[in-house]
Amino acid sequence: MTELFVRVALDHPLPTLFDYRWGASQPAVPGTLVSVPFGRRDVVGLVCEVTTHSEVPADRLRSVNAVCTACPPLSAEWLALAAFAADYYQRGLGEVALPALPQALRDASRWQRLLAPEERYSLTPQGRAALPDVLPARATALRNLAQALAGADFLPAADARALHPKAIATLAAWQAEGWVALDLVDAATALPAASSTTTPPRAPQALPTLTGEQSVAVEAIRDARGFAPFLLHGVTGSGKTEVYLRALAEILAADAHAQALLLVPEINLTPQFEAAFRARFAALADSAIVTLHSGLAEGERARNWFAAHAGRARIVLGTRLAVLASLPRLAVIVVDEEHDPAYKQQEGLRYSARDLAIYRAKQLGLPVVLGSATPSLESWWQAEQGRYRRLTLSRRAVADAALPTVRLIDLEEERRRGRASVEGLSGPLIAALKARLARGEQSLVFLNRRGYAPQLACDACGWVAGCPRCSAYVVLHKPERALRCHHCGWESRIPRSCPDCGNVDIAPMGRGTQRVEETLASAVPGARVLRIDADSTRRKGSAQALFSDVHAGEVDILVGTQMIAKGHDFQRVSLVGVLNADTALFSHDFRASERLFAQLMQVSGRAGRAGLPGEVLVQTRYPRHALYHALGRHDYVGFANSTLAERRDAHLPPFVYQALLRAEGRTLEAALAFLQQAAAGLAGIAAAERVTVYDAVPLTIVKVMHVHRAQLLVESASRAALQATLRAWQPLLRNLKGVLRWSLEVDPLDI
Repeated sequence: MTELFVRVALDHPLPTLFDYRWGASQPAVPGTLVSVPFGRRDVVGLVCEVTTHSEVPADRLRSVNAVCTACPPLSAEWLALAAFAADYYQRGLGEVALPALPQALRDASRWQRLLAPEERYSLTPQGRAALPDVLPARATALRNLAQALAGADFLPAADARALHPKAIATLAAWQAEGWVALDLVDAATALPAASSTTTPPRAPQALPTLTGEQSVAVEAIRDARGFAPFLLHGVTGSGKTEVYLRALAEILAADAHAQALLLVPEINLTPQFEAAFRARFAALADSAIVTLHSGLAEGERARNWFAAHAGRARIVLGTRLAVLASLPRLAVIVVDEEHDPAYKQQEGLRYSARDLAIYRAKQLGLPVVLGSATPSLESWWQAEQGRYRRLTLSRRAVADAALPTVRLIDLEEERRRGRASVEGLSGPLIAALKARLARGEQSLVFLNRRGYAPQLACDACGWVAGCPRCSAYVVLHKPERALRCHHCGWESRIPRSCPDCGNVDIAPMGRGTQRVEETLASAVPGARVLRIDADSTRRKGSAQALFSDVHAGEVDILVGTQMIAKGHDFQRVSLVGVLNADTALFSHDFRASERLFAQLMQVSGRAGRAGLPGEVLVQTRYPRHALYHALGRHDYVGFANSTLAERRDAHLPPFVYQALLRAEGRTLEAALAFLQQAAAGLAGIAAAERVTVYDAVPLTIVKVMHVHRAQLLVESASRAALQATLRAWQPLLRNLKGVLRWSLEVDPLDI
């Protein structure tokens, strides 16, 4: 009998496959998860090739320890997607494939548990009536457990344990009372429950009448054959979500086994999308909708992934990591807010989920829809060249809802005329907020800086509170009475006096969302002010609870960062105020103006969505800036075309392709020396491939956690030439010493 060998990908920096003997009784199939010895430990790997010979000497070959029978092999198409991502982003195949899987599959000790029946609890009608009355008022954990049971069809045992330390014993007692029923189901085949943070599904309603532009878009997506990239450019409130819903409904109805993938940029957007999709697809037979994102509990994420992998989940809704989910019957991909930088992973495998979605659609020959009110310039350029088909929604979907009026408040003019402002809030903005409060309408104040103030300083000697571990100032968080570094997490109490001169009159400089929240409470008496940012939404489910308060009308003024700027359908908001936008106008980052325009267009679009006249007030010291004039006209097309012309003249993306080598060392000199050696070794290769290598420079925040950072930019007018250069460069980089770590990023967004 011919001996078989397998080549296995491991989560290891070496970009190679490792050979092992196949001694298992099961057939050797690529895509199978296995446990193999690696060094002195056992690790999980992915079989990528099966062969009858190995070039590794027989005395060095080791055998596969175990095979994961709980998970059917991953498809050849999925392996090809992972291989492409590894090659394009210059990483090992195992560094791409293994982290894309649920943690339960990456731990061989848990494979047997995956095959065990799953315990699921559900409320009986008797329990639904009795439990609210028998639980003590202060038994918070018990009430959370009961609410979780009431809010879903069933509650898995693993999720119950996370809610209450004695959940299983409690549930057994409730079962004895007849309040709870216990079911044992096959975990590998069971459909997952709705997410615990899902917005309650909306009541079924008559489908809205599509506008002419929406109908054209739906028909184009429905009738697409083969690879068909669409850029759905729709103004805010134009009904892009309705286009997604209608197009996916028709595609899924045409094929009873088809799957759809919908990507959103942020976790806090998934509950409202899931609620909308569950309401719309409630009557679709044998359907299932699952979410995939990092905010899910480990068990919940594993169940959802298995449902997608087995083809039972018809719609998969997730953030960027969902682009690498196993979907054997994928028929359509939608990338909502495709311009958002959150689609680019900034650690580990630095991939773009949007770009991988486009490649995956091309690989499988299916339509992909990129939706945005402010498309990325890369996508806009592709549409201009005819590579993407542009679908336009130029008007808001609600008949009487017009785009908001944009008005610029000249802060210099306000100062010259002696008009008083209150802690950075101008008189016209405060007056507008009071007027909305009097009319019972909601307002939104946008400031993309969390905390109370960006600095704490001493006027006497010039001292500014800085982080001892980073080359950055710490941010004052007044409610917590703390100074906190937003780069490394270092935290300390607020000093009573200046540590340099002893002056007790140290004061905050600048404004963050906490300070604006405090100011609004006094400047607009009687207003119910709510702040939503990364600090106020740390606990799981807290963001959804806060957004629910806004939708319920329990908030008069919403203050927040970019978390509130996109995707949310605030029906009662008629006023948007924008603070401190000028800081991005003169950034060293050439993408800063594009991001600022997108942010302002998105946050402006929260106003006037349900027929109320909307108004946007932007406080600025540069009212004549071209960006603000384009914003006032809601002229994305003009802004995009003028910015693309500037990029072309300056030889910047999308007209060139870039890669960034970053080095981290104990000293800045060590990091720069590493990059200079790397550049010297690349010189001959780069010249042959017509690739430009720039000088090594420190990062803007040069030190984080006592580690000094520097970067080296490489670019070319040819993507193929750049890729060839990077492949030839990798062996040299691995042999260089002198730094703590280095990373190579293809298509960087932050330079």
